[in-house]
Amino acid sequence: MILTVEKSVRVCEKGHKYYKSSECPTCPICDKESEPNSGFLAKLSSPARNALIHEGIETLDELSKYTEKEILKIHGIGPASLPTMRTSLEEEGLSFKK
Repeated sequence: MILTVEKSVRVCEKGHKYYKSSECPTCPICDKESEPNSGFLAKLSSPARNALIHEGIETLDELSKYTEKEILKIHGIGPASLPTMRTSLEEEGLSFKK
C-alpha cells in the first residue's frame, strides 16, 4: 500500500507560492534567500540553522553557553549537526558547556 501525502499551496508574506505537506510555516524560497554564506550557521542544514536562530543562538559565543544535551532538545536539531557545531566551536577555541 502506497501512502500519498497531500501538499497544499501556500503563499508567504513576501508573495512566494510554494507547496507543503506539513504544518511548518517556513517558506522554502525565503529560507534559501536568507541562507548565510559564511560562519558556522552556513555549515548547518536549514532545519538546524532555523532552530538555532529561533532560539536566539546566532554566534559561536552564544552556542558555547549550551551543553550538547540542551542543543539536542531543540526541535529541528539532530545528532548529525553536532560534529559540525563542535568543529566550529573548536576552531574558535570554544566548546559546548560541560
